[in-house]
Amino acid sequence: MSKPSLPQGTRDFNAATVQKRQYIFQTIRSVFENFGFQPLETPAMENLETLMGKYGEEGDKLIFKILNNGLDNPEKKEQTTLGFDKILNGKSSTHITERALRYDLTIPFARYVAMHHGSLTFPFKRYQIQPVWRADRPQKGRYREFYQCDADIVGSESLLNEVDLVAIYVTAFQQLQLPIEIKINNRKILLALAQVCGGEEKLIDLTIAIDKLDKIGWEKVQTELSQKGFTETQQAIIEKYLNLSGNNDEKLSQLAVLLGDNEQGQKGVEELKYVLQYHQSTGMNQYLVADFTLARGLNYYTGMIFEVKALEADMGSIGGGGRYNDLTSLFGVPNIPGVGISFGVDRIYDVLEDKKLFPESVQQSTQVLFFNLGEAEAVQAFQLMMALRNKKIACEMYPEKSKFDKQFKYAEKKNIPHIVIIGSDELSQQKCTVKNLINGQQSTIDFNGLLAYHF
Repeated sequence: MSKPSLPQGTRDFNAATVQKRQYIFQTIRSVFENFGFQPLETPAMENLETLMGKYGEEGDKLIFKILNNGLDNPEKKEQTTLGFDKILNGKSSTHITERALRYDLTIPFARYVAMHHGSLTFPFKRYQIQPVWRADRPQKGRYREFYQCDADIVGSESLLNEVDLVAIYVTAFQQLQLPIEIKINNRKILLALAQVCGGEEKLIDLTIAIDKLDKIGWEKVQTELSQKGFTETQQAIIEKYLNLSGNNDEKLSQLAVLLGDNEQGQKGVEELKYVLQYHQSTGMNQYLVADFTLARGLNYYTGMIFEVKALEADMGSIGGGGRYNDLTSLFGVPNIPGVGISFGVDRIYDVLEDKKLFPESVQQSTQVLFFNLGEAEAVQAFQLMMALRNKKIACEMYPEKSKFDKQFKYAEKKNIPHIVIIGSDELSQQKCTVKNLINGQQSTIDFNGLLAYHF
C-alpha cells in the first residue's frame, strides 16, 4: 500500500489552524456586515464557458478543468478515452471537459447577477467567503486551493463605493492588528499609456508586462515589451511612467504632464484624486499609495484598482480588486457597473502567524474539563456540564474513569484553562473543586455556586 499523501498545493488544517482561520473569517465577515453587505455562495464548479476567456491568456492556463464522467455524455463515453496529447492540443476537448473549478469569486458573482438581475435591489452589495482553485505552481503564500473573501457592489458608478471599499480594508486590518498599505491605480491611466504608446489594442500586452515588474525586473519587462512590438521610444515612455516618484500629489502631477491631454488619463487621475482627498477627512489616506506600476493583469477591470501589502512582511499581495463596469455583459446583461475587493485569507494567515499576531484566546475552545471519577460522579458532572453549556460556556467531560494524572495531562495538552473535580466526598456534600490551571488557584464551591462561577 502506498504512503498516504495530499495533492500538491493543498493542505490539511488541524484544530489550532482552523481556529486561527476562523478568527480571520469572523473578523472580516463582521466588517462586511457592518458596512451593509449580505452573504452569497455559489457552486464550487462552473460551466467551462463561464470561466474561459475572462482572466486573460495567463489566467486561462491556471483554470482547473473537470473531466466528464461516463454519465455526463453516455453517447460519447468512448471518446473520453482520447489521449491527453489531444486534450492538451484542444482536440475534441468538449467531449472531455465541460466544467471547471472556480478560479475566483468575481466571475461567478457576475454570472449570478446576470441570472438574477431582475429580482435584485441595486446597488447590490454582497460578500462571499469560499475556496477557489488555480493550477498554479505551489510556493510560499501561493496554493492551488485557497479561500477568498470578496466584497462587491454592483449597480452603481459612484466613486463613493471605492471610498467605502478602502475603508473596509483599513478597518479589517486594523482589527487584525496587521499594518498594511493599499496601493491604488486606475486602468484608465494604463489605457491612456497604451494610447500614448501606439494604441489601446496594446493595453493587455502592456498590463501583463507591467504586472510582472516586481517579479522579473525592468530589463525582462523591456524584453517582453520588445517582443510585443513596442518601439524603443514607446519603451522609454513606459520606463519614465514606471519611475514616477514622490508623494501621492507629486506623482499625480508628474503623471498628468506625462499623459498630456489624453482624455482617459485625465479621468483616471481625477478618480485617484477623489478617493485620496475623500479619505483625508477620515485619516485613512495615510494607508493609500498611488502606485502606477500596479496593473492587476485581469481583463475585466476598467477603473480604480487596489492591491494590499502587509508592511515588513515577506509576502506578496494579501488583497486586491477594482472596478469592472461591464463585467455582466460577458453574460448578455450589459450596463451593470460594479466594483469589488478580495482578501487573500491564506496569505493573511501566514503573515499573522509569522508576526505572532494571533490573540492567545483564539486557540481556546473548551473552557472547562470535568474529571470522570466514577459512574455516580459522572452522572452529576454531566448535569452540571449541560447547565454550563446552556450558559454558553464550552465544556467537556473526560470519557473514561482514569487516573488524575492522565486527565490533568489531557487538559494541559488541549490548553483547557479550568478543571472541575467531583469525587465521592464532593458528591456527598453537593460540592465540587474548581481549579484554574493557568494561575493555580483552587476553590471548593457548591453546585449552585458553580453555575455562577466566573470562568
